[in-house]
Amino acid sequence: MKDESDFTSSAKINLNTQRMNTKRFEEQQIKKALFENEPLTKCLMEKICESKNLNLAYKRVKANKGAPGVDGMRVDTMSKFIAEHKEELLKSLLSGSYQPQPVREVEIPKSGGGMRKLGIPTVIDRLVQQAILQVLQPIFEMRFSKSSFGFRPGRSAHQAVKQAQSYVQEGNRIVVDIDLEKFFDQVNHDILMSKLAKVIEDKRLLRIIRAFLNAGIMKQGICIERVEGTPQGGPLTPTTMLQTSLNLYKLSPASFYVRSLGPPLCITLILYRNVTG
Repeated sequence: MKDESDFTSSAKINLNTQRMNTKRFEEQQIKKALFENEPLTKCLMEKICESKNLNLAYKRVKANKGAPGVDGMRVDTMSKFIAEHKEELLKSLLSGSYQPQPVREVEIPKSGGGMRKLGIPTVIDRLVQQAILQVLQPIFEMRFSKSSFGFRPGRSAHQAVKQAQSYVQEGNRIVVDIDLEKFFDQVNHDILMSKLAKVIEDKRLLRIIRAFLNAGIMKQGICIERVEGTPQGGPLTPTTMLQTSLNLYKLSPASFYVRSLGPPLCITLILYRNVTG
């Protein structure tokens, strides 16, 4: 990418040393990711701030378009901001001091009735979230349940339905549809961060994720503090919530046991998160 938004050139910040350190940890990172309680590399922010990763994040945010956040910045004006503030943005990310702005609350109708609340981050916050997502997603993919089909590359609702059909063909006849009511609204920040800290060793990245969780919600001109939950609407939400589900409910195996009035029942799981339902 050769326009003003290009992160390749940087006069004051030299990432060559950080890149070398990051490569040194890559093999260890892959091995550690295979073990539940092993944290990953301390150098994730260097990978996030690599020009290739940031340029890809820029392209994806620009392609997704989307509405402005609380600052009113549109996607088509993002490149001008980056050209003027690139050094400052990179420094805040590498130091872990990046401070996101509040999200703008909007409501959209649910297909089954009622309204769903969305939190629209600013364009630059979406850029940062997308850059983080691109680094974290392949790390978490190795840890997710094979029964989970939502918000995962190469997986879809159609595959979830196909898997369900195979269970029916095997002779299973009882289906239980379970929905976690207001799950996104009630996520405990401390529990989420403690789970993420078991995977992410880079404290700078943990501080930035916490800052996104704590960013307020702008509603009718008033900024409301958020002490729990995470708004739907940003690129990072699916990964953080899937990681929460994985750890809180121990969904590593394809089945688990539920004790009822009679003997334990073996339940086969198919997990899918539908954001429009």
